[in-house]
Amino acid sequence: MAKYHWQSQNVKQSGVDDMVLLSKITEDAIVENLKKRYMDDYIFTYIGSVLISVNPFKQMPYFTDREIELYQGAAQYENPPHIYALSDNMYRNMMIDAENQCVIISGESGAGKTVAAKYIMGYISKVSGGGSKVQHVKDIILQSNPLLEAFGNAKTVRNNNSSRFGKYFEIQFSRGGEPDGGKISNFLLEKSRVVSQNENERNFHIYYQMIEGANAQQKEGLGLMTPDYYYYLNQSGTYKVDGTNDSKDFQETMEAMQVIGIPGDDQTQVLQIVAGILHLGNISFVEAGNYGQVESPDLLAFPAYLLGVDPNRLQDKLTSRKWSGKNESINVTLNTEQATYTRDALAKALYARLFDYLVEAINKAIQKPHEEFSIGVLDIYGFEIFKKNGFEQFCINFVNEKLQQIFIELTLKAEQEEYVQEGIKWTPIDYFNNKIVCDLIENKLNPPGIMSVLDDVCATLHAKGEGADGTLLQKLQAAVGTHEHFNNWNSGFVIHHYAGKVSYDINGFCERNRDVLFPDLIELMQSSEYNFICSLFPENLNNEKKGRPTTASSKIKKQANDLVNTLMKCTPHYIRCLKPNETKRPKDWEESRARHQVEYLGLRENIRVRRAGFAYRRVFNKFLMRYAILTAETWPCWRGPEQQGVLHLLRSVNMDNDQYQMGRTKVFVKNPESLFLLEEMRERKFDTFARIIQKSWRRYIARKKYEQMREEASDILYNSKERRKNSINRNFVGDYLGLETRPELRQFLTKRERVDFADCVNKYDRRFKSIKRDLIMTPKGIYLIGREKVKKGPEKGQIKEVLKRKLEFGSISGVSLSTRQDDFFILHEVQYDSLLESNFKTEFLSLLLKRYEEVTKRKLTISFADRLEFRVKKEGWGGGGSRVVVFQSGQGDLAQLKPGGKTLTITVGDGLPKSSKPTKKSAQQSRGGGRINVASRAHQNGAAKVSRAPYNPPSDITYSSPHKHGRPPSTALPKMGSQRAPRVPAHNQYNQGNMDFLNVPDQGMSGKQRKRSISQRPPPAPKPQPRPQGPRCRAIYQYVGQDTDEISFEVSEVFDLVKEDPSGWWTGRIRGREGLFPGNYVEKI
Repeated sequence: MAKYHWQSQNVKQSGVDDMVLLSKITEDAIVENLKKRYMDDYIFTYIGSVLISVNPFKQMPYFTDREIELYQGAAQYENPPHIYALSDNMYRNMMIDAENQCVIISGESGAGKTVAAKYIMGYISKVSGGGSKVQHVKDIILQSNPLLEAFGNAKTVRNNNSSRFGKYFEIQFSRGGEPDGGKISNFLLEKSRVVSQNENERNFHIYYQMIEGANAQQKEGLGLMTPDYYYYLNQSGTYKVDGTNDSKDFQETMEAMQVIGIPGDDQTQVLQIVAGILHLGNISFVEAGNYGQVESPDLLAFPAYLLGVDPNRLQDKLTSRKWSGKNESINVTLNTEQATYTRDALAKALYARLFDYLVEAINKAIQKPHEEFSIGVLDIYGFEIFKKNGFEQFCINFVNEKLQQIFIELTLKAEQEEYVQEGIKWTPIDYFNNKIVCDLIENKLNPPGIMSVLDDVCATLHAKGEGADGTLLQKLQAAVGTHEHFNNWNSGFVIHHYAGKVSYDINGFCERNRDVLFPDLIELMQSSEYNFICSLFPENLNNEKKGRPTTASSKIKKQANDLVNTLMKCTPHYIRCLKPNETKRPKDWEESRARHQVEYLGLRENIRVRRAGFAYRRVFNKFLMRYAILTAETWPCWRGPEQQGVLHLLRSVNMDNDQYQMGRTKVFVKNPESLFLLEEMRERKFDTFARIIQKSWRRYIARKKYEQMREEASDILYNSKERRKNSINRNFVGDYLGLETRPELRQFLTKRERVDFADCVNKYDRRFKSIKRDLIMTPKGIYLIGREKVKKGPEKGQIKEVLKRKLEFGSISGVSLSTRQDDFFILHEVQYDSLLESNFKTEFLSLLLKRYEEVTKRKLTISFADRLEFRVKKEGWGGGGSRVVVFQSGQGDLAQLKPGGKTLTITVGDGLPKSSKPTKKSAQQSRGGGRINVASRAHQNGAAKVSRAPYNPPSDITYSSPHKHGRPPSTALPKMGSQRAPRVPAHNQYNQGNMDFLNVPDQGMSGKQRKRSISQRPPPAPKPQPRPQGPRCRAIYQYVGQDTDEISFEVSEVFDLVKEDPSGWWTGRIRGREGLFPGNYVEKI
């Protein structure tokens, strides 16, 4: 039998959500749990606060707006594991603690890191507020993804969309949590891919996008042919990627450039450079007397044209080089190998500088003058092992080694050290610390690391050809040959990385590390007729250079260490991505591959530390500040030792002693659930205070608004329709169904969907048969909810709410009403119309008009006639057609219905004139009510015990009709004072209040005697209650008095009717108090 998650959404339970809860902590148990969840389409699992994500290789269904609403503001344990939970946790922690956050996404190539980063940025964009300026920043943040992916990602044998660069994206926020800026740092673009690719791989996506997606005019202007024509694309023999539409992606890339604000001319230049690089690659060289010369001079014209340089000068710079001595310079002619190297160096330099320009363009578009808060997302190339691993793989794997070191430092090493420092009882847990591997690669001295040896060799040799690489291998053997994580092999060296052994081919290491662009090529590009291309080469070649040139390895080492320092300043969160197979197919689980990743990511040690340790720690004063509001003793500040204050708070919420430990400076809480308990109680406190403020404010606003709303609503019907006596002066309530206590109705709305109007109405079908419907109007549309018996399944025979119809505002074409005082109206819609009856039609109509105009930007058509026609729903043969409703003059205020064929005749007596307007309470009434002592209102605001009528779930098909259930008051009415204590009646004050004010000043004993005599005086005999005379009435709705001259009553209460008034404001007597109330809230008995 399938287990289901305790959550209400009937989520199937698969394995354990949090692997801290595994009964056995072994690699086998971890792999088995991940496999079980993966096969059931659950790709996320927790280890405490660390998120494990397994690449599903397909689109999953749980990344919609519904999930965003579900996870927003929810505690981690409330919902199944999800990247949105981690994103929400980051965002809330940033706001609560006023600290910068970052998320480190790690895993090997193809494990799903880039997609994870996109989901995080998408979630934060959705849940953070902001106006048009903030929306512009959000658009740029989201559009930067397709642009940088086009120029920085490529298909490799391991991954169809592999990041060939690293990026750290900081989303910057205002103090209010609105994203108002950002910054991208990019690392080590794999430039060598521009000029060569391995078998079954592709160059960067942009080349194929441009060839497939450019229009005819662009193709002609850029000289575009098929991919197999270009040397820089045809070496691998792969041009297409499954599931990728290059043409569509090209349009997205161009759109992204537009959103980011890159001018149209610059966009053209970007494409010219990309196409120019392709044409440059087709220039080949032949040997002519030991020198290289261009094989086909014709092929020089197009790249020269696209790059804005002279073709002869281009030929000259590709086949010769200027060597400058102290006093003279000479031109040296290059051989074919050197010329090919020069051509490739120019292509790589152009592409890399273009990429840097695009990153800078994004940064300029979203930069802000000063930083406040930020969330950093690190999406960097994954650990990778190819058939042939060169200098690029060496750098990529070094950066991954550094990231693994951060994870170890912060989750395993630092955590255990902190427990010892704070005096917490702790048994150390062993783990592999990969610092030894990082030192092997980056150490400067004693012994020098691989990068230092490489830089030395490059500085002392010309670094071209096999000689330099051979020297490097010899020097490495001498320097680190005895290191336990280093070995030699016939073509290079082997490093024992944290993720496994990798054999590196030494060939090309020195050349790629030097990464020198010759001055001749810089001069050539600076001579371009295009200012855009000149701006990519800003060097001043006249300045004498001193010292060693910067090498690629020293640059990546500096970038990696700067990145580590940046991450260390933030509160880190972790996503560990796993790749389940090499086939890139869904539901394909390779046991050995998964086990290998579980081992090298150190998940078992991670679980053990988390299980034995504490989920949460906070210094005493910060803990006190955050939770001070929970008790009177700690609010606004605790007077005493901080440690005692923390203990007082923990005991006040009855936290078990085994759930926390007190350190020397910090409190440690074991389980997240215990922390969530504190957070929940804190939220409740704030919520209570906020409600009191809201109620007072709503009460004030309601008084101001009610008359204005009645006036506006009355204008709609003015001179067009007769009014009912009891409705013209009625207060507007809005929610007559009490949706706050009706989850069975709220299920059809989204989590934060605001309700404008809710009422139980009568709907009439094609045979004019009346059916009850709950009508709910929100800013998103109108819902008509009915009830049906469940016909099959475990709930068979039960009555369930069903959404019968949802009307979008845009599909409503008009509303029709009669000119008489009835409550009928017809909603005209595109498909078919609805004939409805509601006591509160005027209120509904006024709200509908406002919402309709807001959504459609036009006014809704309202027509008045005593012969109305409406279209009915088509059902089966002969369905559809129309029906007629005729209104006639009759007797009494209640409408009489007489159906006949396709016509319904409704007769009703005359109402108030069409020109009637709401009247304010007369001065005489106000004065009459005012004679009652204000202090005698025992039930302040009509809410002495409860603020709304409780809702009892119906046993059969029931609706909230007036005679069956008390209609809860509106949010503007009931909430006022529901938390407030009842005001003391005046006649009772002698027994309760502080009577010091009765003392007579400076009268010595007489004052005391008077005080004593008052306290001993017997209470006056109660006056006999007069027997009720005259008419009485029963409340059909609850009413909460809004003014001092009004009375309050609950549903079904019976009281005296003193006076009826044509205005609709009647006078009544209840609990010995006389005052005004709306007549349409009662029925006479």
